[in-house]
Amino acid sequence: MDDDPELAAIRARLRDQLTRAPGSPAVPAAPSAAPTEPVTVTDRTVGDLIARSDALVLDLWAPWCGPCRQMAPAIDALARHFAGRVTFAKLNIDENPATANAYAVQSIPTLLAFRRGRLVDRWVGALPQASLAMKVKGLVGA
Repeated sequence: MDDDPELAAIRARLRDQLTRAPGSPAVPAAPSAAPTEPVTVTDRTVGDLIARSDALVLDLWAPWCGPCRQMAPAIDALARHFAGRVTFAKLNIDENPATANAYAVQSIPTLLAFRRGRLVDRWVGALPQASLAMKVKGLVGA
C-alpha cells in the first residue's frame, strides 16, 4: 500500500495544501511518468521531493565546481538507467544554501541518498560512473 506512487503523490499534494500559507504557490505535483533526467529543486521544493520519493539521490553542486560539472554526464546517464526506481535531483547550493547547511555539506559535489524520506547515505567527491552506479544499486537493493 505504501509503495503505490499515485497514493504517495496524492498524499504529498494534500500535505502541501495543508502546510503552505494561504496565497503561496503550490509545489508542482509529481509527474505521472518517472523522470529520466535529474529534477532541479530549490530549498523550498526539496523537502516535498524527499518526502514523496521512495529512493532519491540529491546532487548538491555549484556552477563553478569543476568536479560537479565532470560528474553531471554520469548523473544524467544514471537518471535514465534507474528511471522508475530512483529519482535524481540537482540543487545549486549557491542559490539554495539552506539545504546544504541543514545537511552539513562542507564540500561539493556531495550526493545525498534518501530512502522513503530518510537520509541513508552520503557520497562526497567526484566518483566514476561505475562506482556511483554500484552505490545507487545498493540504495534500491538491486
